[in-house]
Amino acid sequence: MRNLYLLFSIFISLSFSAQQDYDWLKLNRYKIAVLSDSINENSGLDFFQDRLFTINDSGNTADIFAINKETGKIKNVFRTNLNNKDWEAITSDSTALYIGDFGNNVGSRKDLLIYKIPFDSLRRNSAFTGSQSIPFYYPEQKDFTSKNLNNNFDAEAMIYLEGKIHVFTKEWISKGTTHYTIDPNVYENQAAQKIETYQTGYVVTDAAYFDKKLYLVGYTKKAEVYLTIFNETKPGIFFTEKPKKYYLGSSLNIGQIEGIAVDKTGIYISGESFRVGIINAKPSLYFIPFDQLK
Repeated sequence: MRNLYLLFSIFISLSFSAQQDYDWLKLNRYKIAVLSDSINENSGLDFFQDRLFTINDSGNTADIFAINKETGKIKNVFRTNLNNKDWEAITSDSTALYIGDFGNNVGSRKDLLIYKIPFDSLRRNSAFTGSQSIPFYYPEQKDFTSKNLNNNFDAEAMIYLEGKIHVFTKEWISKGTTHYTIDPNVYENQAAQKIETYQTGYVVTDAAYFDKKLYLVGYTKKAEVYLTIFNETKPGIFFTEKPKKYYLGSSLNIGQIEGIAVDKTGIYISGESFRVGIINAKPSLYFIPFDQLK
């Protein structure tokens, strides 16, 4: 009965979509492939040296996957000896990958961190020991009481830019995001620096940066999926101008969108499986050419 009620609520919410401040961009038209069961719970995408990488979130192995951007097939698996408490994001600089182990749905974590992994230390199908940990905390968070899907200090999105890691929070209460920066060269527990906030209208699940634009994706509790594109108005500042926002569809048919990466050709988006009742949206990879954006 709860599943039927959820489905009814979703369909009712979509019926009012005419009252909107966004464009429609039907993501299911841009599907490249259904992803392997090995990355059924993929969370995050990133281009590093023109190769597309993803990871799985909590409850899965601590592996990094290189996937073919044209077919979605796994090309390489890089095994690590790290702990995947709740991996939620991946980004990179010129020499290293960064894995965000900062998923915090209940808002009670005091061990948020980012792994810095020199790419040269990775070997295909062989564990490595070359990482460093970058622990951090949100100085604004005072309450660590467990509140499942009811806190503003969750995060699933980050980029690397201008020598800093930029984290964008997943705010279940405000339905917005706060932009923080973290110094990747500090390995003691550091306070994340608050930069700016924006009312997205949904919870942010991944971020990408390309050609002075910030790309955020995420969804609402009614399974509505959105993409928002911001202009970088000053170095590392994105929320001063009105962005372009797109409605991508429902998680019921495109999956639970958790990843975004951008290169010179367009936007790659990935989703993990999404199950409600008899509906089972499979994990998929999508590609939107830039010329399809209005």
